[in-house]
Amino acid sequence: MSYETLAVSRSDAVGHIAFDRPEAHNALNERMGDEMVEAAHDLVSDDEIRAIALTGNGPVFNTGADLTMLSGDGSDEPTIRSLASQLHEFLNQMVHAPKPVVTGVNGVAAGGGLGPAICGDIVLAGESARFEFAYPRIGLSADGGSTYLLPRLVGLRRAQELIFRDEPVDAAEAEEIGLATEVVPDDELDERLTAEAERLSEGPTQAYAATKDLLAESFGNSLEAQLGAEADKIAGLTNTEDFSRGHAAFGGDEDAEFTGE
Repeated sequence: MSYETLAVSRSDAVGHIAFDRPEAHNALNERMGDEMVEAAHDLVSDDEIRAIALTGNGPVFNTGADLTMLSGDGSDEPTIRSLASQLHEFLNQMVHAPKPVVTGVNGVAAGGGLGPAICGDIVLAGESARFEFAYPRIGLSADGGSTYLLPRLVGLRRAQELIFRDEPVDAAEAEEIGLATEVVPDDELDERLTAEAERLSEGPTQAYAATKDLLAESFGNSLEAQLGAEADKIAGLTNTEDFSRGHAAFGGDEDAEFTGE
C-alpha cells in the first residue's frame, strides 16, 4: 500500500509507524484510518517483525479526529462511526499484537490520539509530551480505547479524575501515575524509541506474546483460572527454539541469541 498520511518502514526486525500529517497535528481523517488499519495488519501479521515502534512526525503525536471533517450536527454520525471503527481496529491490533509495541509520544496526544499513545507495552514520553482526554470540550464521549486503557493503567478513581476534570497531564505526571513508562528528552526520543524497539525485537518473541496474553486475561480471570493459564503458557513454551537457546545460555558469560521461534 502507498501511504499518504503515515510513514511506515521496516528496519531489521522492527516495524515503524509514524502519523504523518504534521500540518494538521496528525489528526485522523478517513484516509489515515484506512492506512492505520492496513499498516497494523501488515506489521502484526509479519513474523519477521518482532517489535513495533509507534510515534508521530512533527511536534504533535496525534490530536484525534480531524474536526474540519465534521459539521457539528447529526449528519456527522456516519463519519464518526467510520472513524471510530478504523481507530478501534488499529487499537485492537496494537494491544493484541503477538509482539511488543513501543510508543514514543512527542507533543500532544489528545482525544482519539490518547489511546494510541498509551497502548504500548512500553510508553516513552518526550519531555514536552502532554496527554489530554479532550472529549468533553466538544460534547462527545470517549473512543479509541481510552475508557479501557485508562482504568487499567492508573486505576478507576484516577481515570475518573482525568476524564471528568479533563486537565492536561504533562510527561512527568504521566510517568508518576503510570500513563508513561519513562520520560525522555525531546531530542533523544526518536533514538530511544528505536533502541527500545530494537532491544525488544531481539528478545523471546513468543514468550513476550504469551505474557501479553496473560496480562490481558488477568482482569477477567479468577486466581485459579489465571494460574491454570500461566501453567499452560509456560509449559507450551518449552517447545520453542528460544527456550532451548535461553536454557543453554543461562549461567554463561553471554546472553542467549533469540530468534523468535
